[in-house]
Amino acid sequence: MDDKYVLQLKNISKEYFGNKVLKEVNLNVKAGEIHALVGENGAGKSTLMNIIFGMPVIHNTGGYTGDIIFEGQKVDTKSPKDALNLGIGMVHQEFMLLPGFTITENIKLNREITKHNVISRILGDRLKSLNVEAMRKDSQKALQKLGMNVDDWLPIAGLPVGYMQFVEIAREIDKKNIKLLVFDEPTAVLAESEAEKLLDAMKKLASSGIAILFITHRLDEVLAVADNITIMRDGEQVSQMKREDATLAKLAQLMVGRKIERIVHEVRESNKNDEIAMTMKNLTVDMPGEAVKGIDLEIKKGEILGIGGLAGQGKIGIANGIMGLYKAAGEVYLDNNKLELNNPRKAIKSKLAFVSEDRRGVGLLLDTSIEMNIVITSMQIQNRFLKGLLGIKSFNLKDDKAIRNWSLKMIKDLDIRCTGPTQITRRLSGGNQQKVCIARALTLEPEVLFVSEPTRGIDIGAKKLVLDLLVKLNKELGMTIIMTSSELGELRSICDRIAIIYNGKLEGILEPTDSDVDFGLAMAGKYSSKEVV
Repeated sequence: MDDKYVLQLKNISKEYFGNKVLKEVNLNVKAGEIHALVGENGAGKSTLMNIIFGMPVIHNTGGYTGDIIFEGQKVDTKSPKDALNLGIGMVHQEFMLLPGFTITENIKLNREITKHNVISRILGDRLKSLNVEAMRKDSQKALQKLGMNVDDWLPIAGLPVGYMQFVEIAREIDKKNIKLLVFDEPTAVLAESEAEKLLDAMKKLASSGIAILFITHRLDEVLAVADNITIMRDGEQVSQMKREDATLAKLAQLMVGRKIERIVHEVRESNKNDEIAMTMKNLTVDMPGEAVKGIDLEIKKGEILGIGGLAGQGKIGIANGIMGLYKAAGEVYLDNNKLELNNPRKAIKSKLAFVSEDRRGVGLLLDTSIEMNIVITSMQIQNRFLKGLLGIKSFNLKDDKAIRNWSLKMIKDLDIRCTGPTQITRRLSGGNQQKVCIARALTLEPEVLFVSEPTRGIDIGAKKLVLDLLVKLNKELGMTIIMTSSELGELRSICDRIAIIYNGKLEGILEPTDSDVDFGLAMAGKYSSKEVV
């Protein structure tokens, strides 16, 4: 019977501007059950949770189709307030805390307990005082349920991130009518001991009758606490199983398994080359959310090396650190010459180039012409596309003819679809904007090209064009390319080797033809230890 379920999702589908991100997903969660939801980045997990919680991004983009049944009744959560009123709580991946407030004030925010004072008895309830004693009592009770022994009157600012995560959870379980708790990657920021403590707390909450939806990429945690497991891939529910039927290998394969079409089929001569283009020794990068915690890696000359991993594991930080955009330490060698870190100018002069993952924020001057976007870095760093005033080299002016000729060549070679070199870059499609970023990098004539998330935010047709272009550059120019991507299928389609990063460290280097099981284990941080059950 349906009424035994706290939550049922029936045929839930969602489109963003014609792109179907959820495809008829079905999910059932019972009271007192921990139901794990696993999948790669982009599998649709967070979108599904946003639908359940009534987040504005869903309804501002056309809503969804399908039915949400909560405690046997069909509901339509149009806002987080609707979800809260039903008894749905959510612990978000990014903290929703006010740093200037105390732990208690954060836990009781918008649910403050008040009491009468002399003035309010005369002028009305709006002038009541906070009942701090009662609020603190409630907060301490919620914290104790999580096994936290901490002064509830401490300010949030300055607390360790693990404590902040527990405060987020305490706020949810303090709500009197809570029936379903959604945990979105709750252990991502926690140390191992804190994560174990949180998993124990989840089991206690479930034993009290609260239903829990647990989103995570840590497969060992899934096997430790989940009663049932749903696996999603590319917006679809690909499998559902009980914990006793699951193994790490089975979950890993289901999570990443898909048919891989290789763009490059032949073995290139460069792949057989053992000459090293770049060596990283104990590289660390202080990039918020993508910290690198000590990586040793060698890149061969003329190869396309992929760098993959889940969001927040450090893969993005590698290129940003080597190019000097975030503080880096350790050693990086180019052809046995040590690279000076934390110096973008030196990195470019050392024949490195970078296509940033933040195309619109960092990669482009959006309100400037295509031709200036293509040449600007080379002008600034290499003094190209300049001419002396009246033959005096110290008085440099733009060489408009050289800029125009070069940009026309780049537009033709890279097939940038535009009205001409003077077109404003903002008016190009995402795929063509990405080609302009690549054109600027190529203008630097690099020997090693870093490309981060090259297909993010562009349509399927443009994705293939960009990937084909990277293969062409590698093949025809012999350029060493280091491609960082959240799209594992794309890495496997064009790369010679793929380094998977987990928790800021190198988990393993895989061949693109290695099994889905191995890739899944690497993404979950279990490849190096080969803990296959």
